[in-house]
Amino acid sequence: MVMTPFPADALFDWYDRHGRTLPWRSRWPALAPAYHVWLSEIMLQQTVVATVIPYFLDFVRRWPTVCDLARADSDSVMAAWAGLGYYARARNLHRTAQIVCQDHDGHFPETVDGLLSLPGIGPSEPSARDGPGPRPSPRPGRRWRGTGCSPRPASRTQGTR
Repeated sequence: MVMTPFPADALFDWYDRHGRTLPWRSRWPALAPAYHVWLSEIMLQQTVVATVIPYFLDFVRRWPTVCDLARADSDSVMAAWAGLGYYARARNLHRTAQIVCQDHDGHFPETVDGLLSLPGIGPSEPSARDGPGPRPSPRPGRRWRGTGCSPRPASRTQGTR
């Protein structure tokens, strides 16, 4: 069997022409902060992009860094989350921010095991933080990685997670 190389250049060229602009996505070489990627990944669980955008913008306005979020009182975080549902995500978000700041000096762990030890982070989130390129996912239709590369035409991704 002849193996065909993955068409990374063609995929990235397509993405440059058709990829959506989202507030948590930055393009190379200035990649999005890990905090923005993580926050968007947690918000996008069970929630569509159009709903998440204003919440994401409000969160980063209120708490520009993961340590700002860690210092927030839980009632403020829960109030800002109101409307996104699945409130365990908000509790885990706040607790994870506290752990990242207290135990990791404000930096997310560099290993998959370290990321998986944080509350609310399951097997699909560590791959989102790592950077561009496809990854197998336990959830069908899941976004590709933190850069938001999508194998589908832009017209098919509007309003999806």
